[in-house]
Amino acid sequence: MSARKHVTPIQGEIIEPSNVHERAATALVTVGAMVAVADRHVSAVERDEVVRFISDLGLAAYLTEARLAAMFDERARRLEQRDFAHVVSDALTPVSDLSLSPDLLAISERVAVADETLHPHEVLAIKLLRLLAPGLPQAKPVEQTRRASSAEQRHGEHERERDL
Repeated sequence: MSARKHVTPIQGEIIEPSNVHERAATALVTVGAMVAVADRHVSAVERDEVVRFISDLGLAAYLTEARLAAMFDERARRLEQRDFAHVVSDALTPVSDLSLSPDLLAISERVAVADETLHPHEVLAIKLLRLLAPGLPQAKPVEQTRRASSAEQRHGEHERERDL
């Protein structure tokens, strides 16, 4: 089910229980802020990327760009505090029944590179998101990919030799 389709509201929602789009927007803002905070330097370009991404999706169209930016700033401040895990959990739990995982991953990756610097802690935040959000494709470790590629290449060479 897409984030844009109607879903029965869940009790204890973050903002407005009856509005699935606002819940999705809140989750996206929170994930974007989580990645932005990971490198200990939140930039305006990262906030702008979150606002643009959500606006392009058309979620909660009544939320102005200024309101989305203010939500991002508030989430970034909260994520720098000790209870940051609660902030993430509270944002993602109400949307766990939506097919929002690809959008969560997309916004996290866009925020990570928005300031043209991919910090190792941003990569870790994306890895954490992959663990928290079911349905996201799992990244293969680079070493494993290299070994598999080398093995496939050797197997292909062996097959060609045998055909000759």
